Amino acid sequence: MNKRRSWVLSTGWLLALVAIGVVGLKFGLGGALAGAALQTGPLKTQVVSWDQAQLREADWGQMRFYFRGETAQTTAALVAVATVLPGKAVHRAHRHAEEEYLILVTGEGTWQIGDRQFPAKRGDILYAEPWVYHGLVNTGSEPLIFVVVRYQGKGVPVPPRPDDRPDEL
Repeated sequence: MNKRRSWVLSTGWLLALVAIGVVGLKFGLGGALAGAALQTGPLKTQVVSWDQAQLREADWGQMRFYFRGETAQTTAALVAVATVLPGKAVHRAHRHAEEEYLILVTGEGTWQIGDRQFPAKRGDILYAEPWVYHGLVNTGSEPLIFVVVRYQGKGVPVPPRPDDRPDEL
């Protein structure tokens, strides 16, 4: 493995570990995946294990929610791990006011950003700006696993909706 690829993979895992260990979350991936009750007040430093994370199953696979609620510096945050079955997606390409990272841990698929589609591979990290359409479909023959980190900074104005288009394509 070349140095750049190794650095990208290390950086992806580091971001995933930091996200799971530090960032709080507030669920917001769609009505079909309603999450657990939010904690009151900012989240505290802690580790949540795979078995402790709240599990939600759906026809596309499963999502494990690690944290809920605000953190000291964020609101509307989400940290979760999705396991997506072959040929499926959590939902169609969508957009929202929060910034978001998707970290592809294993599997292969197709990214969508705006109108563009291109291959998704293990170790890829997507950053989506507010209100930019984005999505990920598992086009492989094995489950695809990704980490999602989404948030809105406290004291940062929510970006206004840019137009009247639907939020999911």
